[in-house]
Amino acid sequence: MKKFACVILSALALTSPAFAQKMTSDDLKWINQCISDNKGEEGGKPDIIRAYCICMNEKMDDNETRSVTQWEKANPEAQQDCEKKAGWK
Repeated sequence: MKKFACVILSALALTSPAFAQKMTSDDLKWINQCISDNKGEEGGKPDIIRAYCICMNEKMDDNETRSVTQWEKANPEAQQDCEKKAGWK
């Protein structure tokens, strides 16, 4: 399942102008952890969670050491913005 998620994320990164910046293996690691952390959340369909986690990862500094889940708690405005962009209701 993780390989499938990496393939999908890689394809998304290569085809979407919104993600012109290359995703690194570190980005994918954090995004996959975020996806795992958000499974089972109300309204969290796989495509919505993936979009949310990519958005949150993009908002974080490249030198951030906290996980997306830890970082979002300290940055509620970013969390709300990414929820809106991902279509999370």
